Amino acid sequence: MPGVTVVAVHRDAEHRFSKQPVEEIVLLAGLGVKGDAHLGVTVQHRSRVRRDPTQPNLRQVHLIHAELLDEVSHEVRPGDLGENVTTRGVDLLGLPTGTLLHLGAEAVVRVTGLRNPCTQIDGFSDGLLRELVTRDEAGHVVRLGGVMGVVERGGVVRAGDAIVVETPAGEPRPLEPV
Repeated sequence: MPGVTVVAVHRDAEHRFSKQPVEEIVLLAGLGVKGDAHLGVTVQHRSRVRRDPTQPNLRQVHLIHAELLDEVSHEVRPGDLGENVTTRGVDLLGLPTGTLLHLGAEAVVRVTGLRNPCTQIDGFSDGLLRELVTRDEAGHVVRLGGVMGVVERGGVVRAGDAIVVETPAGEPRPLEPV
């Protein structure tokens, strides 16, 4: 896939909605993004911790395709929606569950599912949630807020790094919210 790249990387040590742009992030195998509030083996998202703090953290890394930011009618920059990695040139939402994303020279993230956008998005920009959670012609909910993954192999990721997509063998399983 030509032109499949990392546009920007972000992290934030606090549980804020948007993440700060940085020169590089360090992915730690089985944990997530070093220095990010969502780092951990078990779930770190506050609403999920309240429900069951022992759940595995299937949301260690959040990825959004820059094409989404280009399409929405709101002013949204990379990192504004809380993603760790902004990509370009790969249909993240069309990937099957278990796809491996090789980011840069070393890091590998396994896609676990779809981000389930929440009402905090309207706190960032009123009405944006309606653009990120829509319905298809059959009336099924369509989530456009990116994908979540876990770190299979650690490494440094920077803007401009290539992304290599490795789909899993066997029957593809569509992404579901995690």
